[in-house]
Amino acid sequence: MSAPGGEKSRQRRTLLLIALLFLLPVALSFYLYYGHSGWLPTGTANHGDLIIPPRTLPAIALRDSNGATVDRPFDGAWSLIYVGPGSCDARCREALYEMRQVRLALNRDSDRVRRVFLYEGDCCDESYFTEQQQGLLRLDLDSDADGKLVRAFPSAVPLVESGRIWLADPHGNLMMSYAPAADAKGMLTDLKRLLKLSHIG
Repeated sequence: MSAPGGEKSRQRRTLLLIALLFLLPVALSFYLYYGHSGWLPTGTANHGDLIIPPRTLPAIALRDSNGATVDRPFDGAWSLIYVGPGSCDARCREALYEMRQVRLALNRDSDRVRRVFLYEGDCCDESYFTEQQQGLLRLDLDSDADGKLVRAFPSAVPLVESGRIWLADPHGNLMMSYAPAADAKGMLTDLKRLLKLSHIG
């Protein structure tokens, strides 16, 4: 006949073993994700390039193409942003077209997204913007005398030459970008997901 103390000890060991079997995978996943800098999961659901950590765009005032002042232009809505020369070359027009089509494809959520063209130098071909880009907010980068806005973008090449489309959230946090060769369908998928999950903007 087994001693009562031995039976309790076996039961305790069994419970500890069961607890370890459940807790060890959780602890290991936490360690791999948060505590071990050499490992991160490779699969991501987004199509754009995440900006980690997000970079907050400065709360500045910029002049629009009519010379009017626009305060805090990146607050209050999701913003698709293209940065380029005021002459707006072929890549610029392609990017602005993609931004317009993606916003239109959002249907009832389209009002939650604004399109912004940050330009440097003389702007613009008014007939093109009037006919093809109604509702586009055009802001003069040269009106940011301190260059704070340009420095907020994580661009490895001069910002106006990057050809990227940038995405900022309604708090003005730059969180994602799309390379010139990126598929506009991927951008649309990302935005749909973000708008579905977001309760702001």
